[in-house]
Amino acid sequence: MTKILDVGCGTNKYEGAIGLDHNPRTAADVIHDLGTVPYPFADDEFDLIVSRHVVEHVPDVMAFVGELYRITKNGGTIRLVTPHYTNPDWATDPTHRNHFNSYSFNTFLPDRQVFDFYTDVRLKPVKTYVSLANLWRALGFEFVVNLDQRSPRFRFTRKFWEFYLSYIFRGKELYFEFEVVKDR
Repeated sequence: MTKILDVGCGTNKYEGAIGLDHNPRTAADVIHDLGTVPYPFADDEFDLIVSRHVVEHVPDVMAFVGELYRITKNGGTIRLVTPHYTNPDWATDPTHRNHFNSYSFNTFLPDRQVFDFYTDVRLKPVKTYVSLANLWRALGFEFVVNLDQRSPRFRFTRKFWEFYLSYIFRGKELYFEFEVVKDR
């Protein structure tokens, strides 16, 4: 049986998951401050961790990802959803602390690390998807930005968009899916 944790579940807990949130007015099964580590779970406890619109709120992204990694089994999955830093709605929530683009988690990817001394966490990318504002999606820009999901040879389309076009063709959300890699 797959053991699932929804970190920062709010009132829309992932079906079949244990909910973790700091707010007692949510659907959480476990109340815990997400800025305080360790989380109240054993190492390698979960097969799947989902966290939607939470990482932009935490005080320490490195500690947050480190905790998710610690409590996920080797070969398990971590899924994160967060606003893209060019999302015009990002600034409307005064509790947002962190900005992200589609390369923000590269420090956790062994083959793409810029600074390999930050962490021992190793995540294998399964999927990175950027959703764009509705107008740009309707005009096909979202499809072009995400061409790398169809073939790695199109990685340049996302990079070109992030570097040169993202303030014109604004991002909405980022979806990350990682496989946890641990030495056994």
